[in-house]
Amino acid sequence: MSTLQYGGLSRFYTELAEIPVPTSAHFIESNSTTAVIRVSYSVRDHERNHKHTVSKTFTLTKPEPRAADWTLVSSTVSHDASDIQASVLSPSRKRHAVLREVADPRNGGKKRFVEIWADSKLEASLDVTKRHGPFHTDDVFKSLSFSPSETALIYTAEANPVIVEDLGDDPYPSFRFNPNFGEGLYTKRKPTLYIFRWNGPSSDVVDFDGRVPKKDLSLVSLSPALSPLAPRVVFGQASFATETQIFATGYELTEDGRLLGIKACFNRPSSIWELSLTDQSDTDTVYCAANKIEIPDRSSRSPRIFFDGDKKPRTVVWLSNPTFGPHASTVSLYTYDLGEKLPRVLIGPEQTIEFPGLYPEYNLIDNPFVRKSGEETYIVTQSLWRSRTKVVSIALKSGCISGETKTLDSHDDRQSLYNWSLLSSDGNGSMVCSRSTPTSPPQVVLLTIENDVFAKIQVLDKPVFPTKLQQELGKLTSYVVPVPNRYPTESVVISSKEPPKDQKPICVTIVHGGPHATSITAFTPSVLALALEGYTVSMPNYTGSMGFGEKHIQALRGRCGELDVGDCIATVWELIRLGISEEGRQVVSGGSHGGFIAAHLIGQYPDVFSAAVLRNPVISAGELAASDVPDWAYGEFGVAFGPGAHMNPQSFAQLYSASPISHVDKVRTPVLLLIGEDDLRVPTSQGKGYYHALKGSGKAPVEMLVLPKESHPLDGVEAARVSVEAARDWFARFSRSKVMPE
Repeated sequence: MSTLQYGGLSRFYTELAEIPVPTSAHFIESNSTTAVIRVSYSVRDHERNHKHTVSKTFTLTKPEPRAADWTLVSSTVSHDASDIQASVLSPSRKRHAVLREVADPRNGGKKRFVEIWADSKLEASLDVTKRHGPFHTDDVFKSLSFSPSETALIYTAEANPVIVEDLGDDPYPSFRFNPNFGEGLYTKRKPTLYIFRWNGPSSDVVDFDGRVPKKDLSLVSLSPALSPLAPRVVFGQASFATETQIFATGYELTEDGRLLGIKACFNRPSSIWELSLTDQSDTDTVYCAANKIEIPDRSSRSPRIFFDGDKKPRTVVWLSNPTFGPHASTVSLYTYDLGEKLPRVLIGPEQTIEFPGLYPEYNLIDNPFVRKSGEETYIVTQSLWRSRTKVVSIALKSGCISGETKTLDSHDDRQSLYNWSLLSSDGNGSMVCSRSTPTSPPQVVLLTIENDVFAKIQVLDKPVFPTKLQQELGKLTSYVVPVPNRYPTESVVISSKEPPKDQKPICVTIVHGGPHATSITAFTPSVLALALEGYTVSMPNYTGSMGFGEKHIQALRGRCGELDVGDCIATVWELIRLGISEEGRQVVSGGSHGGFIAAHLIGQYPDVFSAAVLRNPVISAGELAASDVPDWAYGEFGVAFGPGAHMNPQSFAQLYSASPISHVDKVRTPVLLLIGEDDLRVPTSQGKGYYHALKGSGKAPVEMLVLPKESHPLDGVEAARVSVEAARDWFARFSRSKVMPE
């Protein structure tokens, strides 16, 4: 009989996971007396095993411009059509572009359309099915930008494969290797920029003048003129600055022909490029001049263009990290004055006592520029700040940094734990954010400037719970516990408010991956479900976690398997010392590098944990050649990486000794492995090899679930639920017994 027995549906996970999560927002209208805001939410549907999008539109008014508070007039809900792949409002808010993909009943395939709407009227529509493949709407390649006159739209899509005719007997072109962009982006091989034009360029925004005839529509792909000796460059994230000037991110192949995985990697060879449309012919392809903004050894992305009051482009800003080395590090913010044509570092990786450095998401929001008072313009973004995410503003000229959510800390007792996510800005005095804590779900809030700071807060939307769930959440508390003598190590803890009647609850240590990620004070259904089952949850941020300063990220390089593991076990001892948990009642879980640490913990400390759950863990760092990030082990373990790099006996021995596989013979803790069958980040051979090694030793029970069609995150609706329930059942089976004796 299997040692993993199903205990039924989780008491609360499904309800928690189906709470709508705000993902983006747009100001449909914004002036001194009226604001119309559309917020998109991601919703999980366990009945249909499906994720879908819901939108809410909020209308707010003021009686007069100087009135302090907005009044919420209405809130309407709409279920977004699944055929809309992406959409964007034009700068004037007069037009709306839609990328649409619908089923083709004739052949079972897909048909794709680009549409331009003026209010509720269709101004232009073009069937682009035969012109290119799927639209690219991911964070890495997505482009969706109107030209200043709103007569053209630039977007990114997959180019059709080249059809070589008259091959004769030559079979090789059909099988020639063509790399992809790895985990989460494996279908992307030839992202290409396209320009859809429905009117001729103009010096001003063109008014709607009825449906544009199909004969007047054009679609061209952009082909930058690059030197034959230059590495292959793939472009995305493009935006119009003028009718003929575009700024985009260019991703480069390595010298040995690799397209390294980009998801969660901020260190890929990439630069900001200026593309000039010199050829406006009616051919299918337009060749354009391409100027790379040269900054050696930098990985740049997310260009955003600042326009002055006269709607003239003045400055380009973007995010940048060092190439190679750690896959995530402290971000630098660059500016590029379009008059001087010189890049400048506005914010570098340096930290201060008050500011740990900049740690935003992969991209800035679409319009990150806001004006407060006077002439100064600010860039707003969210940034990790120790174990929280906050909203910060950065003066475009001086680089002066302000923590915009700091002024709100005294408004709510939970404020010190609120985790913020910036969704949108109107460019003037308002921002839309979501905020949550470990025990309270995301609220949508409107922040408004008062006395030059975002001091006014208005809750636009918050979830409504069933009474029973609300009561159970009220029994929990959350807080951050620093670990003495191991700065910056600290842990986000969720525990019961009620003192234990007998023994303290089992403590689950959940270790984040990366290693340069962060456990934050955000609402996480999978974590909260365990807390509601009666467990104390500890989520340590060890040395190398983002949000604590660059020197701590660099401190982990070459010490993986030692420093990170030491920090995590120190967290366990500290919670025991404080009386939050107790010895003999410990279990551990982790995924990816978190699984690496968890496997180390049960190998190096075989008497501490009575059960372990590992999700797509790294077990042997020297055996990752098939990963989409083969440079990861080199960069994190202090081994030189470059063109042609490969494992030799010396480097393999170094990585083997730093890996959990070197401790496998000491493991006596029951282990459950959760493996995504389609994981391109950590090959399935890592978890499977560990399974067979533990099975062969016979020292502890081991089980493995392999989840079909799941990749590295195990984030499908059913897969996420099964993972939570399997961890619950594994911990329930073994957490109340001691580890197996030798």
